[in-house]
Amino acid sequence: MEHLTRLSKRYSMLIDEYLREKLRGEPEVLYEASLHIIKAGGKRLRPLLVLATARMLGGVEAEARALPLAAAVEVLHNFTLIHDDIMDQDDFRRGVPTVHKVWGVPMAILAGDLLFAYAYKLAGEAADSGLPHAEALRALREMTEAIVRISEGQAMDMLMEAKWDVGIHDYLKMVYLKTGSLIELSTRLGAISAGAGNEVVSLMGEYGKLVGVAFQIKDDILGIIGDPRVTGKPVYNDLRRAKKTLPLLYAYSKLSEEEKREFRSLIGGEATEEELSRAAKIIEERGGISYSLGLARELSERAVEIVKSMEPADVEAKKALEELAVYVVEREK
Repeated sequence: MEHLTRLSKRYSMLIDEYLREKLRGEPEVLYEASLHIIKAGGKRLRPLLVLATARMLGGVEAEARALPLAAAVEVLHNFTLIHDDIMDQDDFRRGVPTVHKVWGVPMAILAGDLLFAYAYKLAGEAADSGLPHAEALRALREMTEAIVRISEGQAMDMLMEAKWDVGIHDYLKMVYLKTGSLIELSTRLGAISAGAGNEVVSLMGEYGKLVGVAFQIKDDILGIIGDPRVTGKPVYNDLRRAKKTLPLLYAYSKLSEEEKREFRSLIGGEATEEELSRAAKIIEERGGISYSLGLARELSERAVEIVKSMEPADVEAKKALEELAVYVVEREK
């Protein structure tokens, strides 16, 4: 993972410095709330994908053109996190209290709205970094389409909490919309910044889609068996909300009708820690974790093959993208 680690450190510093310079204003409390989750850290996965894709396909000049779009994607991602935490009523994110827990729901909504606006403001500045106007306009359109898909995916996720007639196909569609579409956007924006043709833009978008779905599957796994001291999130949160994650859906499909009734009684908002632990054990015993990890690795391998097929302008960026596709599945947080 040496190439990924090196580029990740460089890009994280670059993005953080760029956002500190750009996200300023009054009232101060609004900007403090907006920057709260960004300052708490995070993987900076999405801007890394924008910049590494641009560099792989177009070299350092394309990487420089892509910087405003990379920052826009990270801001957009953090907007979704703030609103997601409000909807899910989560208390912690990245090991710190969520925005609405510190500043209240009304200010958290405003903080998210501000980041949403800044995402477009930053993306609109891409032409100032040398991106041709046609490509800058295309980037804005692609970002808008991704936000529509994210909203659809979030709604599907919420609606599925109250349902049990959910199949694996439904899950995969939902996680592509909710999580994969923003990662797909990241790689597409990187390719657009490099001036790549439509075929390469589509291929890199497919890479992003595969990585995004694999990433979410691994998140689902960590939500059941992850160490909260490592992940920064309380364990069993998804079970408390009866979220239809892939490990749960697969294990549930292997239960008898009687076992299904018992399983349903073990999860949800009224469930005790002991009941949630029993549910997690059932998911593991019925193959939910192993099946999900296997599928995530399959998606990861397909993503690696796409990158290997590319003619790179920068070999290190290509290697980093290969490593990233593996990392999203093998990570522990």
